[in-house]
Amino acid sequence: MPKNFEYWKKQHDSEELKEFNTDRLGTLWLKVKSIVRREYINQFCQDNDIELENTRLNAQFKELYNILSENVDESHELLNNFISHQNTSELDELDTDSLVQELYKVETFKWGADNQNDLGKYLVKKYIKDNTSYDYLIEQMESGVLGTVQDYLVCSWYNHWSSILIEHLFKSHEVVLPTVGQIKSVDFFMNEIPFDLKVTYLPTNFIEFERKQGDLRPELTTLKQAARAADIKFNSDDSNLYYSLTERLKDKGGQAAQTVADIRQFRLDLIDRVKADPLLLARNLYENQSDFRFGAENRIFLILIDRTDFEQSWKLKRNVDLLEPAIHSYLDTFEQKSTNDLKLEFYKQGDSARFPKKYEVLTDVIIVERDN
Repeated sequence: MPKNFEYWKKQHDSEELKEFNTDRLGTLWLKVKSIVRREYINQFCQDNDIELENTRLNAQFKELYNILSENVDESHELLNNFISHQNTSELDELDTDSLVQELYKVETFKWGADNQNDLGKYLVKKYIKDNTSYDYLIEQMESGVLGTVQDYLVCSWYNHWSSILIEHLFKSHEVVLPTVGQIKSVDFFMNEIPFDLKVTYLPTNFIEFERKQGDLRPELTTLKQAARAADIKFNSDDSNLYYSLTERLKDKGGQAAQTVADIRQFRLDLIDRVKADPLLLARNLYENQSDFRFGAENRIFLILIDRTDFEQSWKLKRNVDLLEPAIHSYLDTFEQKSTNDLKLEFYKQGDSARFPKKYEVLTDVIIVERDN
């Protein structure tokens, strides 16, 4: 099949993204897709004396790509210049100082629902399907329901705007060429390679997997055993059991407190291992995606870690004084990386496939830490 517009569309839609890493026609397709918004495409064509016959955006996308693919190198330069100019304008519009001030007003970060991605399902289950009392429903409107919705909205707001802030830090670096319009699976290009940015924390399932590899029990199981040995009573149904056991064991002192210290030290040692081999964590993050959210695009993972209190790592999303130098230090040396340094093969079991499918991506991990 010729590598024309339809070829790249099929590759993108089916998430077969490997060829976009090495084929300049593929990256050209992505960059054109980035500007397929009415205001962008009109301005680009006006700036470069291009007249399009079509008026519908999808048709203009194809027509413009076909025109630009006739001279790939020159077209990349035109698109890069246009996108960079648009990016500069958008960066200037964001008042980062004011945004940071607002983000620092958030005192606690606690999702008000079991499933942070679907508040509606949580409310329906808790207050409708699991409740037969109308009086209880009305009673919970101002207490349980309102508190849950407020917590959910605060967390969602914080995540959205702190992500905008972090993207701003990436896009303000000269090595980064952003997508000015949203594209599925691509936030920006570095060295002409498309990447998606993911901001997260040290995953619990990664910690537990590595503990198992070292013949260690899960953290919570270890805490429960230490509590029983120290004659500390607890309720296994406590939603804050991990926190409460940790605090009580530390206060108990002696061997009980040492258990907590050992758990923390394992995490710190694991962080050092990830620094030495970033793909160790990247593989876990790819392979443990849910089927609903699965993606096999290139990714840069920004991992935020508060070494003193892991539960407070969410606060680092607004800490520009910590984030900016760490992100820019990474980007300063990105051009020195080879694709072999970034290459990762991983496997994912699909719903219908008999055997796991192999994927190949380019990825890396940036760890931003706070010690106190």
